[in-house]
Amino acid sequence: MTEHYSLNALLHSEVGWLTLLALALAVLLLRFRPLERSVYLNTLWFFLIGVFGQATAVPLETLAPDAASGVHTIFRIVTAIALIRLAGFTFFRLLLPLIGRAMPRIVEDVVILVLYVIYGLAQLRGAGVDLSSIVTTSAILTAVIAFAMQDTLGNLLGGLSIQVDNTVQVGDWVRIDELAGQVRDIRWRSTLIETRNWETIVIPNSAIMKGRVAILGRREGRPLQWRRSLRFMVDPSVPPARVIAIVNEEMIDVPIANVAQTPAPSTVLHGFVAGNLEYELRYFLTDLLEDEMTDSMVRVHLFASLQRAGIRIAEEQRTVHAVSRDEAHADLVRKRELGRRLEMLRQVDLFTVLAEDEMNELGERLQYAPFARGDVITKQGNIAHWLYIIMFGEVEVRYEPPNAAPQTLSTLRAGQFFGEMALLTGDARSATVVAKTDVECYRLDGKSFQGLLLGRPEIAEGIARVIASRRPELEKVREVFATQPMAVQNEQADLLSRIRRFFGLRAKA
Repeated sequence: MTEHYSLNALLHSEVGWLTLLALALAVLLLRFRPLERSVYLNTLWFFLIGVFGQATAVPLETLAPDAASGVHTIFRIVTAIALIRLAGFTFFRLLLPLIGRAMPRIVEDVVILVLYVIYGLAQLRGAGVDLSSIVTTSAILTAVIAFAMQDTLGNLLGGLSIQVDNTVQVGDWVRIDELAGQVRDIRWRSTLIETRNWETIVIPNSAIMKGRVAILGRREGRPLQWRRSLRFMVDPSVPPARVIAIVNEEMIDVPIANVAQTPAPSTVLHGFVAGNLEYELRYFLTDLLEDEMTDSMVRVHLFASLQRAGIRIAEEQRTVHAVSRDEAHADLVRKRELGRRLEMLRQVDLFTVLAEDEMNELGERLQYAPFARGDVITKQGNIAHWLYIIMFGEVEVRYEPPNAAPQTLSTLRAGQFFGEMALLTGDARSATVVAKTDVECYRLDGKSFQGLLLGRPEIAEGIARVIASRRPELEKVREVFATQPMAVQNEQADLLSRIRRFFGLRAKA
């Protein structure tokens, strides 16, 4: 029996109120989701084409009833597909976000696809088709289609797996091979990644599941921040402890946009490259979009801090054997080092009595001695050979009693000296000195110091005062661990007498 159509019947059928519904949904989507207006407008136009196609079946009904029925059925399916799509957009992109339950885009795609299949099966059943017979007789066809669509199915299953176990989430910053960017959307077939260069890269979901993906800046229980590493080289004539301390102090004290304060920036000696020392400055970036700009600002502060400290960024060094040594340059370097030593000596009260020529002679005799944090500089009980003067860093003086833990006596800093007690009295080292931080010292051998004392006997008095101030703490700790009480001889006069006897100095008349 042929179904008859008329324009009046069409307008008064479900098509009329479905059109109003489609228009209302489209207006809501365009109003509250304007960034995707092209998708909604295209879907609305698709719906209206379906309505118009159904209207064209009205004049065809009198001329070709069978053709009119076919046209009406086709465009009714078009209308249903567009309406299902608009309804899905409204539910997933408008209603769920309003109640705070936004779903991944792939879920939206799968649900809409399932609704398409349900609608298609319902239409087939309404047309009197036996669905069980279709399933039974199309097993081979189904296998062929599945084999042909294995890549598509792999992408679909990959996308579902990503969403189920939250491997990658929308908004994550990721690096895949050489590509780095932010995940903008995860769809049924692919994942969209926006790079910092304003590019949108489409990557099949199956490729993400098979490949290696690094999720940047994510750590359990920590805020989003990503560690960056900047390398620079400095001439080996500058001690590593000094470079590290200067850079770390600059990075901690100066606030820089997008640089996290916790964990604090840190500097490490990374390696030895082309005759220079290569350092690595590490900091944590809080805004992953501003990686290169923040790197630039950190380098600006790094360069300025090194310049203020008189440290130059090193260039690659090469030794050419055909060229003789530049004696003028070597002399300049020697004078610069001597000036540095003299500046340090002038800050030591012990040597303020020296004349300029004596100070220069002492500076020439000093030997540079750097120590890393934790190094043992002098060991309790060893024979003394050196007097140490601290130029940079801190050392810890410890007394090590038998069968007991070491006892800290004091902490010495830049401008102070140690090792004088054993060196001047001839006794073994009475305490162990350990580098508390990275330390730069200058040391003077016993023979050179003996010559200095013979020329300037008043220096012995200053040393005796220093020893007298340090011995009580040492003797106090010794008594605690000694089996028999010890006689404390810490008077300054007694110490001065022992020093004079050891070096053969005469007392003042």
